[in-house]
Amino acid sequence: MKTQKTEIIKEGNTEILVFKNKASKKGPGSKDEEPFYNPSMELNRDLSIIVAQWLINSCKKDLHFLDGLAASGVRGIRFANELDDDFVVSINDWNDQAFLLIKRNIERSKLKNAIACNQNLNVLLSENKYDYIDIDPFGSPVYFIDSAVRSIYNNGIIACTATDTAALCGVYPKVCARRYCAQPFHSYMMHELGLRILLGFICREAAKYDKGIEPILSYYTDHYFRVYVKIRRGKSYANKSIEKFSLINSKEIALSSNNDECQVGPLWLGNLHKKPALEEIRTLLFEKELNTKNSLWKLLSLLEEEVDAPPFFYTTDGLASYLKMASPKMETVFEKLQQKGHTVVRTHFSSTGFKTDAPLDDIKEVFKEENT
Repeated sequence: MKTQKTEIIKEGNTEILVFKNKASKKGPGSKDEEPFYNPSMELNRDLSIIVAQWLINSCKKDLHFLDGLAASGVRGIRFANELDDDFVVSINDWNDQAFLLIKRNIERSKLKNAIACNQNLNVLLSENKYDYIDIDPFGSPVYFIDSAVRSIYNNGIIACTATDTAALCGVYPKVCARRYCAQPFHSYMMHELGLRILLGFICREAAKYDKGIEPILSYYTDHYFRVYVKIRRGKSYANKSIEKFSLINSKEIALSSNNDECQVGPLWLGNLHKKPALEEIRTLLFEKELNTKNSLWKLLSLLEEEVDAPPFFYTTDGLASYLKMASPKMETVFEKLQQKGHTVVRTHFSSTGFKTDAPLDDIKEVFKEENT
């Protein structure tokens, strides 16, 4: 077996031994035979620490966590070291080198609440039940969602990352159809549509087992989608979820061309986040040592702002191009629409984006006023 030099890195307040194959702080990394540590995913892991702590605080029982595709084991080791209260975390990877590295880190940090596993994730999920399941693959999580839905305890959380953004965003529609049984739509709206396709897939997989979903928080950033979904057992929850799972016509997407009319989805049309949970999760940022705290604060603030907004958004530059007018300042658009009695909020999907209940005619009027 090929051996690789290790080094110690620090995330949060945890020192971890890793095979550091990737030096860059940006991008999704590349598939490798050896488990690699990807520094660009630190924000992803930092947020999982906060959500996991929120789940612990919300429950009155000892919890069992699973880091299902652990690679270097950073997330699971951090769970074991940084989360407060009584719980156990299983840290799993099918790769033998990853498994040995995880064991070394557990022994090195003298963790009593961590278990190293060396199994196929679907097999592991079929043999055990968990309160929190983290699925962070290279590519799509679809191959593990069915098993995760069956393995999760009632009111437990499935957290998953999808880095197959090109498929979900419509660059490769046939791939999206094969994996997610959905039709994407490549446009300025593609990141919100891709996120909703991912949530819709989880909704459908849960409904097969008379379970519903409740997104706690969901977002797109950098090069990946990430969702935290609470699973609720019962036909009533499944039915309520399925009511929010639907096909749409591309004409329902703002600024879409009639020439490109098609069916999009099916996708999740409910809220992407849960406001009370977001508020509680954001306060926990002050209780942990996190390198990405400032970035997380900004992200969570945006998610909280858009939580009750309708699906889909506009961008000021997209509207300017569509209307063939100069783009007003974002502050001006907000002020004018609010004066007309409309709700308008920012969105994390675009720095020039906003969500509003205003009809397009009122938005056009604002642009015309600023261009006269």
